[in-house]
Amino acid sequence: MIDAHCHLEQKDFEKDLRKVLEDARKLGIKAFISCCANPKDFKRSLEITRMEKDVFLTLSFHPIHVAEFPKNEIEEYIKKIKELAKKDEKVVGIGETGLDYFWVKDEKMRKFQKEIFIRHIEIAEDLDMPVVIHSREAHEDTITILEEFKPKKLLWHFFGVKDYLEDLVSKKWFASFNTLIFRSKTHKKIVKKIPLENFMLETDSPWLGFGKRNDPRAIIKVAEKVAEVKKLPFESVWRAAGENAKNLFSLEIDI
Repeated sequence: MIDAHCHLEQKDFEKDLRKVLEDARKLGIKAFISCCANPKDFKRSLEITRMEKDVFLTLSFHPIHVAEFPKNEIEEYIKKIKELAKKDEKVVGIGETGLDYFWVKDEKMRKFQKEIFIRHIEIAEDLDMPVVIHSREAHEDTITILEEFKPKKLLWHFFGVKDYLEDLVSKKWFASFNTLIFRSKTHKKIVKKIPLENFMLETDSPWLGFGKRNDPRAIIKVAEKVAEVKKLPFESVWRAAGENAKNLFSLEIDI
């Protein structure tokens, strides 16, 4: 099993990250795809990959931060992302990137989000890397951009657009699911329908702990719930999600 999307650089893990990862490994989790989506987290994210051989990175500028940095700093950061992704084997994807209209209401900033989103897709395509998608209350515009640029390798993190599932599957893209499956009827319906060939598991930790810190160990409970919803053996879900993540992110690990 692989946690296909988490945020290990967050301060929530500052005191006990090593223990969290050790405990997760004992439970059979083979790798962690940690997402660095803010320039402020860049240094810490790299430090973690240097310390932990089974932690890999995706890099991006998250759409919710568009108004927090000058445009020239964002541009420099995106260039830095591309340069590092070219040469660092621990960087395995570009993202999370996309559109967020829940937190960003200003139309000019939403337009800027689209520009940054497209830049990330172009970088991923240029480097033959998967792009990891974030979309919140912006699904129509997100899909419009994806349909125009058609990235070859894609993981839609926190996927919840049931009307787009058939298209996602036909393009051989992937969707990942997390602890929200315990609360969301929509996510249960999508999980029930999605083929295992297009499916991954994530925690998005430290978030989605519902009142407490979430961490990669929770992926086991998510897998158990998915197996229940799909009426499949736990081992089938566990292995398929791990193999899919291994293949998409080109990880040289044993599942």
